Amino acid sequence: MPQFAYKALQHDGVLTEGFLDASNRHEAMRQVEGRGLKPIKLAESASGPAKSSAATPPADQAVGGAPAAGLSFALGGKPKITPRMLENFTRLLSSLLAAGVPFSRALVILHRESAEPVAKQKWKEIHDLVIDGMSLSKAMERSPETFPRVYVAMVEAGEAGGFLDVVLAQIADFQAREKDIQSKVTAALMYPAILLFLAMGVLVFLMVFFIPRFQLVFAGFNAELPLLTQLIINTSYVIRSYGLFVLIGLVVAVVSLKNWFKSPKGRRAWEGFVLRAWIVGPLLAQFAMARFTRMLGTLLSAGVPLISSLNVARRSIGNQVLVDAVSESIDRVKEGKPLGKSLAKNRTLFPGAIVEMISVAEESGKLDAELLRIANVTEGDLDRQLKSAVAMAEPLMLFLIAALIGTIFIGMVYPIFSLQDHIK
Repeated sequence: MPQFAYKALQHDGVLTEGFLDASNRHEAMRQVEGRGLKPIKLAESASGPAKSSAATPPADQAVGGAPAAGLSFALGGKPKITPRMLENFTRLLSSLLAAGVPFSRALVILHRESAEPVAKQKWKEIHDLVIDGMSLSKAMERSPETFPRVYVAMVEAGEAGGFLDVVLAQIADFQAREKDIQSKVTAALMYPAILLFLAMGVLVFLMVFFIPRFQLVFAGFNAELPLLTQLIINTSYVIRSYGLFVLIGLVVAVVSLKNWFKSPKGRRAWEGFVLRAWIVGPLLAQFAMARFTRMLGTLLSAGVPLISSLNVARRSIGNQVLVDAVSESIDRVKEGKPLGKSLAKNRTLFPGAIVEMISVAEESGKLDAELLRIANVTEGDLDRQLKSAVAMAEPLMLFLIAALIGTIFIGMVYPIFSLQDHIK
């Protein structure tokens, strides 16, 4: 039987260490907790019996003996933790901690009861790091592909304040609300996206198959074609003759722009442009404000200090231009100025009415409740504006499609009316 070395704290805070025999790490953990100790570090002793591959699966092997990479190979990519898995993990961990279950045991339950192999492996990884003495936030920080920076920052604030279960519950609610908003936006954009795709297909068909046949009709009369018709025919020729090169050039341009947008300068330039865009800019600013106020209100209601809450909520905005503006407001708060007046200079994100509400709530000591109320009202208004924008986008998209196809049709049919003069 394997032998495990442990370090743990007694009830009086005295550090103790020793060895124990257990069939696996989980059993060893149960024995340490059964002795009334709080484990700090637990590792299989090097002086113990040789490790059995059947007792403890390798790090790259999933529970049940199947290689974790097997699923990756079958699907052509590494499996990831989905937002639904992360939300379930967060909510269940919050419930277990609120029910008084010891932290280490709660993590054991989570990875033991998980039905998805990728989640089981990830939660076990978090459990092992925490058992080895690392804080939960630091353990999560090692997996940025699973735990966003905002998530880690909130967990860190909950650990520092001693109300981790409350913060985790707030995170789960926040995740559910964010997912609901994102699903609404996705559903709203689905129909315009389908229309755009169909329009591109029709245009390619016209340029590649329809226009060359009309061109044969014009070529037999040696007539001078209108400028619009010449442009359409030349465009069709470029697409048919150099379409592959055009496609490669577009791909290279898209990849280059994507890499540039990832740079700080490119990201700020693009996000600044989006904020100034008609309709889209105000909607994005309103959405960012709703996220910021909800996150800030959530943290304040959980007891997190104002400055720490502002630093965490700032990361939830998403737009770097707005993040920079809020950072300046946080600096003013650090200097001792009220929150409302500090946010007043950022009119893009906080309109005058919102600033007044925050200032009044700050004076009355109800800032957290008012911020959550502002978030609820803003999200409801944002939902209505999205529906109106989509309702306007659909006929606009149809008009643009009809205009493009109609222009091509007119450009190709118009010369036909002058063919009679050339025939005479």
